Amino acid sequence: MAGLEGKTAIVTGASSGIGAATARALADNGARVAGGARRVDHLETEVALELDVTDPPSCERFVEQAVTELGGLDILVNNAGLGLGREPFDHSTEEDEETVLETNVRGVMRLTRLCLPHIRDGGHIVNLGSVAGRQPYENAAVYVTSKFAVRGFTYALREDLLGRPIHVTTVDPGLVETNFSRVRFRGDEERAKAVYANVEPLRPEDIAECIVFALTRPPHVNVDELVVKALAQSTAVRIVRDD
Repeated sequence: MAGLEGKTAIVTGASSGIGAATARALADNGARVAGGARRVDHLETEVALELDVTDPPSCERFVEQAVTELGGLDILVNNAGLGLGREPFDHSTEEDEETVLETNVRGVMRLTRLCLPHIRDGGHIVNLGSVAGRQPYENAAVYVTSKFAVRGFTYALREDLLGRPIHVTTVDPGLVETNFSRVRFRGDEERAKAVYANVEPLRPEDIAECIVFALTRPPHVNVDELVVKALAQSTAVRIVRDD
């Protein structure tokens, strides 16, 4: 098993949820981590930098600063993402569509393109997808589209990098209790809490452990994808809840 001692990593969306848990797990396993987020004051990484993945100049500044302070780059974890709303598609708006697609798709592509010239041989790119990118569900067309795109981009990138010693993995979580639903429902705490009611969801740390697993396989091994769901869940929306 390969270790992470002496490795350097960038984690986007590292101020909370899966991103924060992943940054902690990487650091606990010996990596030096640069975290990026809009809320810099919430970052707990060794290198904490402002990052808006929807803004090209912000991404360029972030990558330049992160690589300089880390002294190189081995691991990129594209975690930043969000969903907005649970309404039928004809209730969607240009603004929401642009926000979701720019964050979930263009942000992943942009950071990957900027980081690739710096990733050393043996490096690893991890893209956070979703079970929504494998099986659609109702009233989430834009989010579902974005996560299908992440999965497609990951496999296309794998083709482009074939022959280079860079690993590429997509991790598709199911029901994880984070701020995701609070953002999706625009701060409506009651609706957000209902998503995780009467069921034991995954924790951000569960996904972080899976990411560390993928990163620490022997050099000749590439984990193409990991799909991780709560035991009580079979699809994005089919969940068995306690009475």
